[in-house]
Amino acid sequence: MTGNSTLTPDTALVDDDFIAAGGHPTHAHDFHQFLYVPVGGIVVHAQGRDHELSASVALWVPAWLPHSARFGSESVIVVETFDPDDHLLPYTAATPVNVTDAQRRLLLGRMRSSDPSENDPAVFAALSAGHRDCLPLPQPTSGAARSVALALGREPGDPRTATEWAEELYTSSTSLRRAFRTETGLAFSEWRTRLRLNHSLPLLAQGQLVSAVAARVGFVSTNGYILAFRRHFGRTPGAYVREAEGSRAPAA
Repeated sequence: MTGNSTLTPDTALVDDDFIAAGGHPTHAHDFHQFLYVPVGGIVVHAQGRDHELSASVALWVPAWLPHSARFGSESVIVVETFDPDDHLLPYTAATPVNVTDAQRRLLLGRMRSSDPSENDPAVFAALSAGHRDCLPLPQPTSGAARSVALALGREPGDPRTATEWAEELYTSSTSLRRAFRTETGLAFSEWRTRLRLNHSLPLLAQGQLVSAVAARVGFVSTNGYILAFRRHFGRTPGAYVREAEGSRAPAA
């Protein structure tokens, strides 16, 4: 058996019959797995971390990686599987990813299909598209919070505070902040910081100056952007760019 260095004697290699109604204990698959939860939520535990999935955050689980899961009682779970011999997954760890509208439509359409194709290269390409380092960003679902999230998604540099947004939407800032915390698990300020950092990644990849990127996505200062970037990604934007360029450089 190759590629299974993370397996232990206590890890079962299983198929879907192993899954119980409330979840399953630690196990592994010999295929890559994409887990999406359009309704409800599940928590997947892998490599010492809990990953909470929702309608806006899915999870890639690489082949041979031990993991367990807890399912909500009313959760709807969509699973796409891919043979590792045919598909090169850019992740070696369990990796949460933000689900785009196009990906959601694809997944729900396949859910409704009576005979969806398996191991489909086009589906794999669609689900593995996007920036691999984006921070998980659950989306709020209630009226005012959803309106703010959509507006900031279009213009992450919008400087309005939660209080100013609440006044514009005829609600209270307390209600707006509570909605973000309850529906995304993040405070409004942290949610907006993650959004801005995610938007900054493709700008850095384009070669834009760090100071220009910071201003464009809404950070008041370049230093504030660098500190936030380091806190979430473990290195400065400059180091991140150099590391990305190094990984793309052809071997000598």
